Amino acid sequence: MHPTGNVRMVERLAAKGLITPEQQEAIIAYHQRMGGRIEEAVIETNALDEVQLLKFLAAFHKTRFVSTEKLSKADIDRFTLDKVPKQLAEKETIFPVLFDHEKQALSVVMADPDNVAAIQEIKLAASLKEVHAFVARPASVKAAINKAYNGDIHAFAVLDRSAHEQFTTMLNVYERNLVSEESMSLSLADERGRVQMFDERDLKEQRASGSASRGGATSDSYLETLNVLISLLENSRPDLRGHSAHVARLMKKISERIGLSEQDRAAMVLAGYIHDLGKMSAYHLTALNVAEYEGHRVAAKKLYKSPLRLLEAVDLPRETARAVEQMYERFDGTGLPGGERAKEISLGARMLAIADTYADLTQNPRNPYRRTLRPVQACEVLSRYKEKVFDPNLVDLFRHTVTGDDLKARLLADRHLALVVDSDPEETTVLELRMVEQGFEVKVARTGEQALKMLEKGDVEIVISELDLGKADGFALLAEARKHEWGHEVPWVFVTGRTGRSDAQRAFELGAADYMTKPVAADLLVAKLKQILERHAGRTGNRGVSGSLVEMGLPDMVQVLWHGRKTGSLKIRAKGETGEIHFVKGDIHNAMWGRLRGEEAFYAMLGLTEGDFVLDPNFQATSRVINASPEALLLEGMRRLDEGAA
Repeated sequence: MHPTGNVRMVERLAAKGLITPEQQEAIIAYHQRMGGRIEEAVIETNALDEVQLLKFLAAFHKTRFVSTEKLSKADIDRFTLDKVPKQLAEKETIFPVLFDHEKQALSVVMADPDNVAAIQEIKLAASLKEVHAFVARPASVKAAINKAYNGDIHAFAVLDRSAHEQFTTMLNVYERNLVSEESMSLSLADERGRVQMFDERDLKEQRASGSASRGGATSDSYLETLNVLISLLENSRPDLRGHSAHVARLMKKISERIGLSEQDRAAMVLAGYIHDLGKMSAYHLTALNVAEYEGHRVAAKKLYKSPLRLLEAVDLPRETARAVEQMYERFDGTGLPGGERAKEISLGARMLAIADTYADLTQNPRNPYRRTLRPVQACEVLSRYKEKVFDPNLVDLFRHTVTGDDLKARLLADRHLALVVDSDPEETTVLELRMVEQGFEVKVARTGEQALKMLEKGDVEIVISELDLGKADGFALLAEARKHEWGHEVPWVFVTGRTGRSDAQRAFELGAADYMTKPVAADLLVAKLKQILERHAGRTGNRGVSGSLVEMGLPDMVQVLWHGRKTGSLKIRAKGETGEIHFVKGDIHNAMWGRLRGEEAFYAMLGLTEGDFVLDPNFQATSRVINASPEALLLEGMRRLDEGAA
């Protein structure tokens, strides 16, 4: 008899002495009153905490457990999620967490890990050899399902008691019509005190891992609360509702692309949320508007510090404060408040100026162009103001990130995967951009430990490394890599601020392909990297390209491969099905989707909007089933989609 989902579990807990008779009665009474799963009653009555309960359940089911904290931080790829259809996940309270390609084994968390029928259904649906079931709190599994399948970013907030209290307090204030900039400042100061109430052991662990948030202002629950508070304040701005949350998402995206640390990423997100506080007047003050219009400039002089004044009681990270204070500076040095120029302006402020302007151009119909622009059009506007208002390198990197240009370049080029290892984001931004433009796919590591984890995957083709990497230097990283099969022959180039002759000698003794001293012209370095890779050509085939259909729709992808005269197999996985489209010099020779073949398979895939793809450039088609041109196929396919939607 399973101990979950009924009162027999409570009897077992009492029999083992884990709860008292009084607690047993309280649990049953709560369960009868509230309904739902009995596990939630155990936790909500404080009879046991979550970890104690999960340890008991894991021992009973002879498996392992996954806590709410770990489940809330899990970032599961779409390929793994598709192994368990959403309907089945919601019906049986099952969430997939890990897929082993070699063993064709899927690991899932479940409320009832002994549910043999559900496990068998997953095996059959996804053609799996094994399914490993771990136990988790039922409410946590449901939250994971809502977050991953339904996109509910607040799904776990209700399980975090401190966060739940924050939401409740905030909503109560709002309902009393007391939410104002002044009252919110006081509210956030109070939240700061709550967020700082860490368990001493947890705080030590966070400090040891370097992820402790200063003042608690960048903790997840704090940012979630702030998101809702700001959104409520923006409800009175019909054209800018949700603007700050959008800017925060853009700040997170560009921070991840640049490779900022987790703490700095959170500080940038925080700047995105608060940048408009106290400025919600007739003018929307973006870097572009302030640069172009005198009325906006006058308003900005008065209001640029408003967010910081309102949040004076909150211990904001220094990076956040600088980003907000300097967001109206201009790259050419004619901005405000201090007339700073180029890299004198903080990295966060340069990012915020771009993200805020882009969000205004794409969301606000009252922007300078009096209409909402498409992403490509908005990026063209940003490009026109490069060197004047915006950092030119950040604009180019931002464009690649938000418009799909990066994916297009990856599809059209036989790209080499390079790993750049450097602790300084400023140093790597320009180099990464130039490498992307020249056909490289770039990953960035800030520490030697991060670099080793990336190298272990075995797909890095060349490494560009600084020598000074904190605890361990670049020499130690190279020496460690050479001990392993995955790093034995990877070409290694040192680009460093060190100028000693002995360092260069040691680099070549360890097997480095080149040693260069900063500053190095990015174009020159990229040319050298290509020469080094050419010397290693022939050892492996061309690398494939993978991504999501959310990044680029299948019709656009087909056009890119057609016009680029590419050869290879485009493999699609979506809705639990798999398919392929075979290209030969841009022409489509065959398509497969489930049991369909040829043109019908192509038309069936054309309407997919979610899923994953992999382009294998080494595939060679053996026969031609489709004779129609890609243009004719696309026209017919779009006609069918239009008829289906009518």
